[in-house]
Amino acid sequence: MTVSLDNFDRKLLVEVQQDAQIPQNELGARVNLSTAAVNRRLRRLVDEGVIERYAAVVSPEKVGCALTIVTMVEVESEQIDLLDAMKRSFAQCPFVQQCYYVAGEWDFVLVLTVHNMDQYTELTRQLFFSNNNVKRFKTLVSMSRVKVGLGVPVSIDE
Repeated sequence: MTVSLDNFDRKLLVEVQQDAQIPQNELGARVNLSTAAVNRRLRRLVDEGVIERYAAVVSPEKVGCALTIVTMVEVESEQIDLLDAMKRSFAQCPFVQQCYYVAGEWDFVLVLTVHNMDQYTELTRQLFFSNNNVKRFKTLVSMSRVKVGLGVPVSIDE
C-alpha cells in the first residue's frame, strides 16, 4: 500500500537515507521545517512503515568479510511450505545480506558476505547441499564492490 507523501516527507527521506544520524535541527534546516515538524514527520514515517528501520553501514573489509558472493538457486519444487522453509533458512543466515525470490530461470538470488572461500564452501553445505529442495545453484564471486546500497530513489517535485 502506497503512503501519501508530500515534498517535505520526500526531502526528509532523501536526507535520512544519506545520513540517519543527522541532528533533527540540521535536518530541519536542510528541508525548511522546524525541529518539531521534522520529529513528527519522521515518527509518522516510521509508524506508517515508510522507514522500516535505521541501521549502520559497516565496511565488510574492516571486519574481515571482504568476499562478496552472488548465488542463484534453482529449486526442485515450488510447493509453498518448501519455499517458505528455504526463505526462512536464507533469512536466518547472518552471511546472507540480501535474498530475493525471483521469476525466470532461477528461483532465488542471494548476496552473501563472507570471510573467505572456505567459509562460503561450508555455507554451501549448510544452505544448498543439505537441502533436498535445491536442484542446483550457481556462484558468482565479486571482484570489487562498485556500488553497494539500499537507498530507494525518492522523487521530489520542484
